[in-house]
Amino acid sequence: MHNKGVIVFLTVIITALCLYYLSFTFVSSGIQQKAEAYATDTSGNIDFAKKRAYLDSIWREPVYNFLGADFTYQEIKETELGLGLDLQGGMHVTLAVSPVEIVRGLAGNPKDQGFNKSIEEAREAAKTSDAKYVDLFYTAWQKNSAGKKLSTIFATAANRGRVSLESSDSEILDLINTEVENAIERSFNILRTRIDRFGTSQPNIQRIAGSGRIQIELPGVDNQERVRNMLQGVAKLQFWEVLELNEFGGSIETINTTWIADQKASTTPADTTSLEEVSPEDSLKNALEKQLEQIDPTQNANSTSPLIALIKANYGLVYDVKDTVAINRIIKNERYKSFLPRDLKLLWGVKPTVAEDGSELLELYAIKTTRGSDEAPLEGDVVTDARQTLDQTSRPAVSMQMNAEGARKWRTLTSENIGRRIAVVLDDYVYTAPVVNGEIPSGQSEIAGNFTLVEAQDLANILKSGSLPAPTQIVEESIIGPTLGKEAQSQGIFSMVAGLALVVLFMVAYYAKGGLVAIAALVFNIFFILGILAQLGTALTLPGIAGIVLTIGMSIDANVLIFERIKEELRNGVGLMNAISVGYSKAFSAILDGNVTTFLVGAILFALGQGPVKGFAIVLMIGIACSFFSSVFITRVIITWMTKKGDKSNINFTAPFAKNTLTGLNIDFMSKRKFAYIVSSSIIIIGLAIAAVNGLKFGVDFTGGRSYIVAFDEAVVPSDLKVGLDGEFDGSVEVKTYGSNNTLKVTTSYLINEDDDASNKEVEAKVKEGIATVTGFTFAPNPEQIGDGQFSITGSSKVGATVADDIKASSAEAMIAALIAIFLYILLRFRKWQFSLASIVALIHDTLFVIAAFAIGSAFGATFEIDQVFIAAILTVIGYSINDTVIIFDRIRENIDARGTQKLVKVFNDSINQTLSRTLITSFTTLIVVIVLLLFGGEVLRGFSFALFVGIVVGTYSSIYIATPIVVDLMKKELENEENPAPKDAKKIA
Repeated sequence: MHNKGVIVFLTVIITALCLYYLSFTFVSSGIQQKAEAYATDTSGNIDFAKKRAYLDSIWREPVYNFLGADFTYQEIKETELGLGLDLQGGMHVTLAVSPVEIVRGLAGNPKDQGFNKSIEEAREAAKTSDAKYVDLFYTAWQKNSAGKKLSTIFATAANRGRVSLESSDSEILDLINTEVENAIERSFNILRTRIDRFGTSQPNIQRIAGSGRIQIELPGVDNQERVRNMLQGVAKLQFWEVLELNEFGGSIETINTTWIADQKASTTPADTTSLEEVSPEDSLKNALEKQLEQIDPTQNANSTSPLIALIKANYGLVYDVKDTVAINRIIKNERYKSFLPRDLKLLWGVKPTVAEDGSELLELYAIKTTRGSDEAPLEGDVVTDARQTLDQTSRPAVSMQMNAEGARKWRTLTSENIGRRIAVVLDDYVYTAPVVNGEIPSGQSEIAGNFTLVEAQDLANILKSGSLPAPTQIVEESIIGPTLGKEAQSQGIFSMVAGLALVVLFMVAYYAKGGLVAIAALVFNIFFILGILAQLGTALTLPGIAGIVLTIGMSIDANVLIFERIKEELRNGVGLMNAISVGYSKAFSAILDGNVTTFLVGAILFALGQGPVKGFAIVLMIGIACSFFSSVFITRVIITWMTKKGDKSNINFTAPFAKNTLTGLNIDFMSKRKFAYIVSSSIIIIGLAIAAVNGLKFGVDFTGGRSYIVAFDEAVVPSDLKVGLDGEFDGSVEVKTYGSNNTLKVTTSYLINEDDDASNKEVEAKVKEGIATVTGFTFAPNPEQIGDGQFSITGSSKVGATVADDIKASSAEAMIAALIAIFLYILLRFRKWQFSLASIVALIHDTLFVIAAFAIGSAFGATFEIDQVFIAAILTVIGYSINDTVIIFDRIRENIDARGTQKLVKVFNDSINQTLSRTLITSFTTLIVVIVLLLFGGEVLRGFSFALFVGIVVGTYSSIYIATPIVVDLMKKELENEENPAPKDAKKIA
């Protein structure tokens, strides 16, 4: 085998990297177990607050040494293969930045009746429309303005230089859209900072492209109300005077000496939670003693010790970020806090700086207050504009403009602080603290410093958060309780292990030693997937596990193709070594085409999908890449090693009982194509007719609304609860069993267009009250401790109507994009439009068949929801089906090139017969894992698994009886020419 050394080298490198990155996961798991043990009382109850305190205390402490390199717990959590919300519980939130206040703010909150009427009409229209708010506002303005231009409203003093009375409506709309986009980016940055400070591991925040929405995932959070308040709170921008070190250094010295004395006397104050748990005593003592040594800014100003507590000359306190948890515990302790001046409060900088030795340093600012008051000398609402500019040396700077009141206060503040610093504080974190060079008589200021261009733009956006408030609203929310997450973990892991075990047994039983080679490739495949996910810092979700389970089945496909080719060559009398070489060579193009088409589907899912769909797509793409490498290249290395003795090597690719299975077939598939068309059409028509009459069950993803997972201590009849709740929700409620007869899913579209907190609380309260009234049970706040006669909400989700519309639109885009991509790829590879068109028709057939199966299933009482995960299943079916079809098409192309005088119909039939064993075996192995997923994967994946089950069966059928026959029907001219060939001398006769 050529390039064997390269393959071995790559395998070793990838394996080493996967082991390295997965090692962080094992270390993190051990720390989590220690934290649980620490927080578990004698009765076995876990105090989650105590567990969180333990983990916070070591957040910046080195806990893992790898070949001499120390890693903190924070670094481990950032590198480990984490668990998604559905596997450990937590909160998923989508926020929309409200553009209403931005438009009002830009216009200066005018009293104009037409303007205010347009604002309200646009607000109402936005509840049921996916059009941009600004466009809706302008449509309403044209109706209500009596022909006035927008400039009559927006040409205010605050917008001087950007808008004039001569400005056109399109120019002003461009300005509004720019400000809305800036507000979204500003909100994104503020939320990212808040989340980083929130204390949850592996938070994920991202902007949803093409919308004003921000998507946030917070695994493991257990205080949803606190999260809602944090995410929806308006940013608080303030300007504060900064005290310098010589003004409060004595207080720091007193705190330090008192703390050391307390430790020596072993008198830890009662209101502090065991400082030893926060940081080892010696480390904290050394940090504070270093602080003492450097209180004189003229001494050791540039000292850098491993536990840096560096005094920045004449400025303030700078600490290594590893010490910040310990320092926080001290400065927030009432005993030590009492030594600080009453007109001082300590605030951290928002972003660390990197020292020359690589340490991350964070400054602690001493803010001058008025006897502890939170009222700043200047609030952010006086800022009318801020933008990134360049200073006199062409370095990035920020220009800031204030209104008249702000300019007056700013003049006083700057005149009293020349040579001193003024801190720009947002949400109690200092973003910058520039030195005042002189009195600023007007509200126009320039903040210069060592900014990068991006930092200057970010600071400008932060300063504008005071002038144009952009409150955020939760438009989509999903809460998964820890109990539901643990159940999903066990179901997902069991499905993966059980599916893998069954595939292993079948492959060894059918392919003997060849099966062992395939299993080795499969093990490498799964190991590589997990390692790469860890390397990317991706959290493993339940759809992700479904992707791995599916990869288990699909990764077998390449080896089945290779082994079946090798068996063909051996049956034709070719020697072992030559048969192996030819088998790999002939199977390669089919494997490549099949993997590329499925990868395309994964890429489209990733680009257009959201939430769980995107997570599934990542695993699918990684799985396909790893499968191709392991199944084609690693197996070749293993087989090369096993065949060192050449043709006399003791290796076989078939078990005795399977030696002649599915060989020598001569079925006339093409003659049955019309019957197949009739059967398929009949089932699809019946299913779609049922769907038209009864309707399909769309999930909250597609309809909008709120759903709650409710657990009871005993079985509850869904229909009884629905009847009782109908009165509470005006009939807009559905109740169904969710996994077990003591867990129900309650869904309602009540107040679907209302996204405010009051509406959310009203709906949840009605659910609780309704359930209590119907069942007589009482509500238990803790889902893990449901007693007799109690119920609890273990999970919930909310999707606004406009978000549901967006999801439907993105799903349709994904479907169309997948079909176009596959059409073009098949056309590129097979050079005949008939193959491309037949492939697309077969895929549409498969999609409609699955939808029809859902409708028929619902008629017999088996109801499955159509949601985002269902769309992922459909696209996976498309990828799987086209893979099947491509394998047959590839053999047809090969046989056409070598057909001689054989007729086309004969070539098509022979190609299907020759690939039938591979088609059926691959489908069978994939079905094994899908059936396991259907039976044991849990309620969340029930619809997904059912769609895959139907899709794989139908995809296998359609590749034989739909796609290939359609190519034949589209090539009628060639077939007619074969049956009635023109005379050789036809030209002469003519």
